[in-house]
Amino acid sequence: MARTNPERRQALLDASIEVLARDGARGLTFRAVDKQAEVPAGTASNYFANRDELLVQTGHRYYERLVPSAETLGKLTGPNQGPRTRETITELMTEVVERVSGFRAGYLALLELRLEAARRPELQALLTERVRADLDFNIRNHLASGMPGDEHTVVLLYLALNWLILERLTLPGIFTEEQAAELVRVAVQRAIPSL
Repeated sequence: MARTNPERRQALLDASIEVLARDGARGLTFRAVDKQAEVPAGTASNYFANRDELLVQTGHRYYERLVPSAETLGKLTGPNQGPRTRETITELMTEVVERVSGFRAGYLALLELRLEAARRPELQALLTERVRADLDFNIRNHLASGMPGDEHTVVLLYLALNWLILERLTLPGIFTEEQAAELVRVAVQRAIPSL
């Protein structure tokens, strides 16, 4: 069976992300994925047992593609750690907003997956587990790095910046690049008590 070709599987999942972003969850069909991936008809159905499995695996693929660079992680825990200041956190949060916004199709696909998760328990379980793990990872790294702020700082920044990303990707005329950068700075400043 064709399921053993990991590059083809990734290409199909990447195509699923594009289809979700462009056509929404209702447009995500095996046929649409095959067409987007430019593979023979029926290929996606050889890799995924059903649409639910395709949705779940697409969720996994989104997170695989959004992993921060080693350089970014190094600013928190590696030998290239930056100073433990609001400015460093602002720099890191700006990188997050830019990285996530730069993967427009992925973020829009994730929004579609979240809406589908309200109706599909397995997808809801996957996304709940993944988002909780990401938050826990970010909280642990933040606290271990000695950066100012606490667990609530991380959660507040997560919530605020996710909505900023949503605005930038769905209603780009709301904030200019300069306004978005200033909002990141203000969010960090307000989330972290005076030093």
